[in-house]
Amino acid sequence: MPDLYVSWSDYHQKIEQLAAQIYQSGWEFNQIVCLARGGLRVGDILSRIYQQPLAILATSSYSGPGKQERGSLTFSRHLTMTAESLGSRILLVDDLVDSGVTLKETIPWLQQNPEFAIAEIRTAVIWYKACSVIEPDYYVDYLSDNPWIHQPFEPYEYMNPAELAAKVSQLC
Repeated sequence: MPDLYVSWSDYHQKIEQLAAQIYQSGWEFNQIVCLARGGLRVGDILSRIYQQPLAILATSSYSGPGKQERGSLTFSRHLTMTAESLGSRILLVDDLVDSGVTLKETIPWLQQNPEFAIAEIRTAVIWYKACSVIEPDYYVDYLSDNPWIHQPFEPYEYMNPAELAAKVSQLC
């Protein structure tokens, strides 16, 4: 299983490809829900392109060194959003589906909330790994060899504020 290294340029290009794919499908949605942390950047950019409200659901299932050990899935208590209510046609986004458990379990979490009147949920990710238990509705890359993906923001996982300050002061 080779690792996949993604630059900022590639990352943004893939989000644009995802946005175009969704557009070309003709499906219309009125709310984007992104899964934090990985889906934050994807959700933010899609929200800007489509001019649709963004809601954020914090989830966590990775821990350990480099956040590469899969554990139990934890949901935040609430969905964070600025709109009065959640839209009825949801585009649920994340950066990738690895095991697929987070995406798969989020759908019923949203549907079972009595405050939400959801008519339809579709899913969108950049990377869809073969080992996933769910196939997203929209994805850019299907990865049959299930590589570990090194995203461009990964260096911040290993950097503390003092190291960042030292790095920045060297640039000045």
